[in-house]
Amino acid sequence: MIELEVPGKLGYGSQGSGKIIPPNATLHYLVELIRVIPPPKPGPVDADAPEELTTTESGLKYRIRRKGDGKKPKVTDAVTVHYKGWLDDETVFDSSYDRGESVSFPMNGVIKGWTEGMQLVGEGGMIELVVPGKLGYGPQGHPPQIPPNATLHFLIELIEIVPPQQ
Repeated sequence: MIELEVPGKLGYGSQGSGKIIPPNATLHYLVELIRVIPPPKPGPVDADAPEELTTTESGLKYRIRRKGDGKKPKVTDAVTVHYKGWLDDETVFDSSYDRGESVSFPMNGVIKGWTEGMQLVGEGGMIELVVPGKLGYGPQGHPPQIPPNATLHFLIELIEIVPPQQ
């Protein structure tokens, strides 16, 4: 059991919270850790998933690990995904699995390799991408995690396709 004391400026501040918590109130919590829930892990892959990566004309390499339902996103859609990204040396630079929550984004608002690759997998499916630097963050990289011209590796589960609002 742990006791936490949260000063007003880190709590509800000068606003307080209705009639229950006055402005600038110090909050006291008594917390007991019941259990630790590990972050989600990638789901199962198809038994007949290919061993080899396929290379597109642009240089993107991919492998469909789980096909999904056949409905594939378009550039104008938004998608909700779980993913893990790592460098050639296996350093993980980002993971929604580790954060324990999926992420949503417009297909035309991400690196070119994702925009191209995500159109290859069906909703509910899983794809592995190997994105060359020119389809990733290019010569500028994405400091501090991603160096210039880095090849990026991703494992992505496509949870949902959200068509654009008309």
